[in-house]
Amino acid sequence: MRIRTPLPALEGATTWVNGEPNSSDLQGKVLLVHFWSVSCYICHNVVDQVNGWRETYGPQGLQMISIHQPRSPEELDIEAVTKDLHDNMGITQPCAIDNAHTIVGRFANEYVPAYYVFGKTGELRHFQAGDKGYERIVKAIERCLGES
Repeated sequence: MRIRTPLPALEGATTWVNGEPNSSDLQGKVLLVHFWSVSCYICHNVVDQVNGWRETYGPQGLQMISIHQPRSPEELDIEAVTKDLHDNMGITQPCAIDNAHTIVGRFANEYVPAYYVFGKTGELRHFQAGDKGYERIVKAIERCLGES
């Protein structure tokens, strides 16, 4: 996705855990979309950092949505993914389990972990993948939250 691309539709997940977001509730909000996978050790290693953004910036208006992007047939087990996201990942925000890669395809996402920051106008402001340079994600979140 290119910077300033509008937020793709979030419909079409196999299932949602922790509630399904309402697109009208996201309008005018800063949104972090976080892609992860149950088999991704990096995703598990950095989850405290990601959850810290939710705790720090959520009260300031940051909305977060996680998308489970399966990387193999073994990762299609909804119960196993749900158990991992609750027991190991500590994900409390809405999480799409996207077994058919419907949402993944709209984002053209190829990486886990991956992070997309959308500003209050609903346009992509920052993209990043991997486990380095998280200060750039924080700066993007803070910049978007500070915009009127």
